Amino acid sequence: MKFKNFLLSIENGVAVLTVNRPEALNALNEESWKEIDRFGDMLEQDDKIKLAIITGSGEKAFVSGADINFLKARTSVLALEGLATNALAKIERSSKATIAAVNGYAFGGGCELALACDIRIASENAQFALPELGLGILPGAGGTQRLTKLVGLGRAKEMILTSRRIKVEEALQYGLVTQVVSLEKLIETAQEIAKKILSKGPVAVKLAKKCMAAAVSTDQDAGMLLELLSYSVLISSEDRMEGVNSFLEKRPANFQGK
Repeated sequence: MKFKNFLLSIENGVAVLTVNRPEALNALNEESWKEIDRFGDMLEQDDKIKLAIITGSGEKAFVSGADINFLKARTSVLALEGLATNALAKIERSSKATIAAVNGYAFGGGCELALACDIRIASENAQFALPELGLGILPGAGGTQRLTKLVGLGRAKEMILTSRRIKVEEALQYGLVTQVVSLEKLIETAQEIAKKILSKGPVAVKLAKKCMAAAVSTDQDAGMLLELLSYSVLISSEDRMEGVNSFLEKRPANFQGK
């Protein structure tokens, strides 16, 4: 699959999707959102892909926001189609793990793209903001929801209502990112995290993602039931036996996803 606004490489089960609109600081236009939507389908359906890393080209911006011409052309009818909302839902709900490697500005839709990923790491020059209220709109691709659940209501209100940019040190303090590294080591670090995840049982990874999603979207009793059922499924899997045997035999596990 070829993309106009992204570069895609797949190696050892890891897909690296790079936003590639350097002339616009990687801002996302309508076609970009459609390509993210297509990648979401590809991520779920392509068996060669086990995990995805999403990053931006260059040294200044991950994604600087939505292309202003895209925003200018929006109508209420078009907005109700939920182009960006649906695209990021596919990233968030994928059964495969996703890592955002934030290499600079993550503003507006860029911040929302990072929020849709499972893990966010950032370079030392990264900054985050949801500045939409300054344009008379609000974050419309999950920003009000995912940010609030991730950093808490008070911090989310302060970020969104003031449109304040936060630097990477504050993002780390908030829990918006989990690790800060030099720009030169960003992709290398993301690949190291990917390797650790890929060494785990793939079915266990999928079910753990579902259980954690339930923890923030449903009540605890329902979440605990899903956890118990998922655990019971894994107990009877071939991967569980392989995991136990590899531990006892002091060797790397060879999980087959069964």
